[in-house]
Amino acid sequence: MKWTHWMCMLAMACSGASVAQAAERPNVILIMTDDQGYGDIAAHGHPHVITPNMDRLFEQSVRLAQFHVDPTCSPTRSALMTGRYSGRVGVWHTIMGRQMLREDETTIADVFRAAGYRTGAYGKWHLGDTYPYGARFRGFDDAIVHFAGGVGQTPDYWGNDYFEDHYNDNGSWRPFQGYCTDVWFREALRFIRENRDEPFFVYLPTNAAHQTRPHVAERYRARYDDLDEPDRLKIFWGMITNIDDNLGVLLDRLEHWGLMDNTVLVFMGDNGSCMGAGAWPPDRRAEWSERFNAGMRGAKGSHYDGGHRLFCYIHYPAGGIVGGRDVRPITAHIDIMPTLLELCGIDPPEGVEFDGRSLVPLLSGNEEDWPERTIFLHNQRVIDPIKWRNTSVMTDRWRFVDNRELYDIGRDPGQQNNLIDEHPEVAEWLRAEYEQWWADISRRFDETTLLYIGAAQENPVELTGHDWMTPDIRQIPWNQPHVVRRPASNGPWRVRAVRAGRYAFVLRERPEVAAFPLTAAEARLRIGEHIDETRPVPSDATGVRFEVEVPGGDTEIKTWLVDADGTSRGAYYLEARYLEE
Repeated sequence: MKWTHWMCMLAMACSGASVAQAAERPNVILIMTDDQGYGDIAAHGHPHVITPNMDRLFEQSVRLAQFHVDPTCSPTRSALMTGRYSGRVGVWHTIMGRQMLREDETTIADVFRAAGYRTGAYGKWHLGDTYPYGARFRGFDDAIVHFAGGVGQTPDYWGNDYFEDHYNDNGSWRPFQGYCTDVWFREALRFIRENRDEPFFVYLPTNAAHQTRPHVAERYRARYDDLDEPDRLKIFWGMITNIDDNLGVLLDRLEHWGLMDNTVLVFMGDNGSCMGAGAWPPDRRAEWSERFNAGMRGAKGSHYDGGHRLFCYIHYPAGGIVGGRDVRPITAHIDIMPTLLELCGIDPPEGVEFDGRSLVPLLSGNEEDWPERTIFLHNQRVIDPIKWRNTSVMTDRWRFVDNRELYDIGRDPGQQNNLIDEHPEVAEWLRAEYEQWWADISRRFDETTLLYIGAAQENPVELTGHDWMTPDIRQIPWNQPHVVRRPASNGPWRVRAVRAGRYAFVLRERPEVAAFPLTAAEARLRIGEHIDETRPVPSDATGVRFEVEVPGGDTEIKTWLVDADGTSRGAYYLEARYLEE
């Protein structure tokens, strides 16, 4: 750092200025890996996984030692992007339309862009793909992403498999060379290089080590060949090591460009490990729990600590944040947005009430005056939230689970000894805290986040079975291998027709690029209560087109493709186009 900058920091410190004000317009890089649990880092005691660059960042950063997220992908991302509980912002599942962040929520990218930052997102968004929910509509100047929750899921480009894929580049699909994680880091570095002379905010959420389609280059899997372990594990560890290699390149480039000191770098995960104890047979779970979950109970999807206690490293030398130490008080994903805004000297968005709080006092080493707090999470994964379903009420000391279990987490990190009978007064206190929280966040649970058709910002738009709103999750063809199996399932889309007028709808089993011939003899389209049309399917057709007059407003769309033998399935893909006059 330049001598004049150090003198400026000294002068501000002497005049009582805050640490956050000392660094001028810091850059921000927020990296979040997918399905990599707290235990899946060598620095946290993992006996096998190779992560030298994560270990390097561990040594140089402030570590949030009791950092919590939601137990699954989209809820964590929605809380991270807004500083507000996922249930409050309409996100409590990863499919069925319940993964889409409400349009009226303000994202961290919105705020940074309004403050003059260049903003870029690269990787897994998973808060809605189409207008107005996709990353390019939520504050990012540059957004290169795959669709849905994993490469190769139903809304993603057909045939994507982690290598040489098509990704969505600011609204258009285009081919990219190389492995998915390499692409995300390469594009992020390109954006940083192009914008390094002005402040930037980079959101880099990898889809690895998510295992929708578990793939990694053979050289990464082979690094674990000396271990007598299943290939599934070797691929998982290889995916993490590949992330680590890319992280090392990023850190080196930041150093080379002189950006490292004045960049706030956050490195975190999105939920517990997909290779945690819950992923293994009962006779081996104790062994896996120790090796992969750092002694915690549960894995991805669990409301016990193994499903939501994650790593979070924050590195920012120019801001006076001295690394190599742990922050002990409980913290959460909802704290990241208010923390970054304070570190960068940006006012919170007007009219937005954060559920999180700025962690700047803790990052600066002041834990003594930090007030005790209660943090809440739940894992719903249903179409409408259910009170007390898969819930954890958390303080520094206690975990109150499902309204019937109480754990002293410091003495019992594996959550094996239920103390509710010994401490009924604690259970009553935390029960009352939950009741107040639920009453607050549930005010909009009856609202549906609607898919838009006919919007000028994106016309046509493609709807997929991934977002059918049906209570039976088994009916949802949420990934492409499921679509290939052609399940006889169906469900409705809940939509908003932005413009009244004539629309063309094309029903398909696979997207247009796949050119998949239909076997159906008859196709049916129903929109609301007033449109219900049926027509024969031409021989060798890959889609069936309907043109109908649609009134504006909110409605429901459902489709049928019926074979000659009576087998019926919904159109897994539906293109909706407003026909301009």
